[in-house]
Amino acid sequence: MSPVIPGFEHHRVPVADGVSLHTAVGGTGTPVVLLHGFPQTHLMWRHVAVDLAADHTVICPDLRGYGASDKPAETDGTVYAKRTMAADIVALARELGHERFALAGHDRGALVAFRAALDHPDSVTRLACLDVLPTLDMWDVMQGVTAAVGFHLYLMAQPPGLPERMIGAAPDDFFGHFLDIWTADRRAVPDDVRAAYLTACREAVPSIVADYRASAGVDIEHDRADRDAGSTLRMPVSVLQQDWGAALGFDAASLWRAWAPDLLHAMVTCGHFMAEEAPDDIAKALRDLLAR
Repeated sequence: MSPVIPGFEHHRVPVADGVSLHTAVGGTGTPVVLLHGFPQTHLMWRHVAVDLAADHTVICPDLRGYGASDKPAETDGTVYAKRTMAADIVALARELGHERFALAGHDRGALVAFRAALDHPDSVTRLACLDVLPTLDMWDVMQGVTAAVGFHLYLMAQPPGLPERMIGAAPDDFFGHFLDIWTADRRAVPDDVRAAYLTACREAVPSIVADYRASAGVDIEHDRADRDAGSTLRMPVSVLQQDWGAALGFDAASLWRAWAPDLLHAMVTCGHFMAEEAPDDIAKALRDLLAR
């Protein structure tokens, strides 16, 4: 049996022409939307979601192109732009009856959440971003041999064809590599969850590559336009990260503060998959954000 978030119901929710998102929903109360990262699905929130569902409506979708959600073809650079994926999330919440909601994302999901908060400030009441930098800042700070940790960003930035063939030749090795090296405690991703992640990624190579390719193109353009316009995040923001900022030679908190005047920036002692490795810490941090 495939793993699930205990007590959550599953829905297919239409969000755009020809695109529906597979979504797990549980709990009652004010809405909180949780967006997963790479190479994961909504299952990464299984511990935190149950905690928050005690007094919130918790909505955990698979992003466009991931998991059991629809995977439209990359007909142009906008199909997997974070602006497009962010619009999916606002439409998802509205379809479920919520005009305003708190939003948290990890990794790729944090980039979608960041864009949703910039583009739809009247919809996003609180924002949490876990272990990521905004796209424009990420490309600005990656340099030298330390950039090797992000080799996949450069691979998937290449034009359509080569990266899909290379990754598709050994998808379990490719995606499993990140599950291994980014996890401080391997027990945090048990065998059944790991298998679910690998199966989902194996079936989504073109769309995952398209998501990353957009972040080397149109997503940079959107971030730069906002930076040039002086746009900032209007809502309370929490950024949680493992202690990689100092190791890579930049001040992550200052980079985030330029976007988020009302910022709480904190370190979490764990690996990259913090919602699975330190779920109690993450749940508390999100509850603290919701109380701000």
